[in-house]
Amino acid sequence: MNMKQRLDDLLAAGVQNGHVPGVVAAMVDKNGLTYIGSAGERTVGTGDVMTTDTVGAIASMTKAITGAAVMQLVEQGRLDLDAPAEIYCAEFATPQVLEGFDDAGQPILRDARSQVTLRNLLTHTSGYAYDFTDPNLDKWFGATDAPRMSTGQVASLNTPLMFDPGTKWLYGIGIDWAGIILERVTKSTLGDYFAEHLLEPLGMVDTGFACTPNMLERKAAKHLRTPDSSFMSFEMPRAENSEFESGGGGLFSTMSDYTRFMRMILNDGEFEGTRVLGAETVAQMATNNMGDIRVTELKSANPAFFSDGEFYPGVPKTWGLTFLINEEPLPNGCPAGALTWAGAFNSYFWIDKTTGIAGCYMSQVLPFFDAQTSGHFFDFQTAAYAS
Repeated sequence: MNMKQRLDDLLAAGVQNGHVPGVVAAMVDKNGLTYIGSAGERTVGTGDVMTTDTVGAIASMTKAITGAAVMQLVEQGRLDLDAPAEIYCAEFATPQVLEGFDDAGQPILRDARSQVTLRNLLTHTSGYAYDFTDPNLDKWFGATDAPRMSTGQVASLNTPLMFDPGTKWLYGIGIDWAGIILERVTKSTLGDYFAEHLLEPLGMVDTGFACTPNMLERKAAKHLRTPDSSFMSFEMPRAENSEFESGGGGLFSTMSDYTRFMRMILNDGEFEGTRVLGAETVAQMATNNMGDIRVTELKSANPAFFSDGEFYPGVPKTWGLTFLINEEPLPNGCPAGALTWAGAFNSYFWIDKTTGIAGCYMSQVLPFFDAQTSGHFFDFQTAAYAS
């Protein structure tokens, strides 16, 4: 059986077995697309089939694109990874750490012992959390009535830190802040900057913070796994007039578009003759940028949205400039040093510069790291190496 048939069958089996309502997945090497396939429905129960050009919310797969954009400015000397971030954003002038809560349930805060840097923001070592990854931050929002990210207000990012910058790893809003820094320095919106400096040069015609009419026609619905393990579709409200575009999770895209970004990384910053990043910059992004700190298991403060989960349990993991990096080979044949991350609606990618292949997978399912859906992605990755 050839690779295409094997991977097509695997995607179809995932739908049949109830792992996903619909899925599209792709693989590339340095030269181009080596596989793309889809199975299932865009919206469960409608008969609208998932196709290879289906558009979905890629959520935190946005982070790697934001990282690439920020690193263009680092290359140009317009941003410094290790300068205090307050140089670019006044909001970083007096960072405060949440120590706990008093008997009345009010937050206890202290001044942070170090400044937040852009490198901290890009590696999730700044102390910033999400309200769904840290119960104390969720409690802080409840105690203060501060706006949450769903409001689209910049003020929703003005949260306390959960620890002193540079002392731990915790998945959070750091890359949203990196996107705000880019906007302040370039005096451009994130979407306009992306379009001019990354999306258009890479030919990513179906990627953006808003869907064009053409993209809307191909957009998959989001789905929630129900207690009986079936799926129901739902719409997630978006802020009407958001004050910022989320560099941490706001893009819509297709898997064929995302493969173009991955091929650029595989080719050390170049795509079909167009260079968007220097080779040294890509090498820097693909190596440990947080010293002795290591990535820990993701713990959920909101199980309906986000399950507890860990990529590659038992394998030590570090963080590059917006990528998870496995420091040892994986049992499925993926070597050490691959670059991986994911999006909240169970979309995933990996970029293996050693072997010269990359793959991505998109469903539109909550909660993130749903055991069956994430397991289906890992089966796809394993089958890719077996092929």
